[in-house]
Amino acid sequence: MTDKNTTLVPEEGWHCLHLFYRVEYGQWQLLSREEQNAAKTNLTRLVQEIRAMESTQLLTLSIVTPKADLGLMLITPDLHDANKIDKQLSLSLGPDVLTPVYSYFSLTEESEYITTEQEYAQTLEEGTRNNPAKLNEALTTFRDRMKHYRQERVYPTLPDWPVVCFYNMIKRRGEQHNWYALPYEERRKLMKGHASVGREFAGKVKQLITGSTGLDDAEWGVTLFARDTFQIKAIVYKMRFDPVSAEFAEFGEFFIGVQLPLDELFRRLQL
Repeated sequence: MTDKNTTLVPEEGWHCLHLFYRVEYGQWQLLSREEQNAAKTNLTRLVQEIRAMESTQLLTLSIVTPKADLGLMLITPDLHDANKIDKQLSLSLGPDVLTPVYSYFSLTEESEYITTEQEYAQTLEEGTRNNPAKLNEALTTFRDRMKHYRQERVYPTLPDWPVVCFYNMIKRRGEQHNWYALPYEERRKLMKGHASVGREFAGKVKQLITGSTGLDDAEWGVTLFARDTFQIKAIVYKMRFDPVSAEFAEFGEFFIGVQLPLDELFRRLQL
């Protein structure tokens, strides 16, 4: 889509856009059947073109509550492409058919609190730590695991799990609880405990945390993928009792969507 001589690709990570629209059914009904079919064909073609772009992913969601009708999640490297796609999608069904009700912009990123090799080595049994061959084998396995973890955080592959939840969050800066006033090691310790709660939901919930400091109103966007709504509710509820959330986190509005192919999405939206 963009001239490669004028790309705006970040030093690390990919751009992430969450877009939520309301369908203006009154405006849609003003279109003839031929115009409606042409509009749906146009959106289908656009989605196919976007998904064919290098390192680009686009999810199409039917939003469960009246907060919005249609949700889209875009991940793409080039800021020019993200900006163009945003404008094209908003007009894809015709002028004034889709009204933006909420959006969020962020970057995929690596956590600053990941376990180091030294920390991991200290968790090994003494016999393994004192045996060079066993220690090297354990560290090699650890490096491979962390390489995969980093890849999924910075350059993720979005799952096709049907339930998708999005919300933004910030860390408090109040007089009693100020996350940014804590020493790094204390924040690191707290985040390790927070991460252990998330690991309890391995295989049930996939989580993508994207950074938005300086890019949007909050500091992180959180996208959760699951096969049913119970797991979304369970992980958010359990994490609320963790000190990182209970004492330091503030959450934005929650959006719940069902991931659907476009033909089913059109039927669901009664278009």
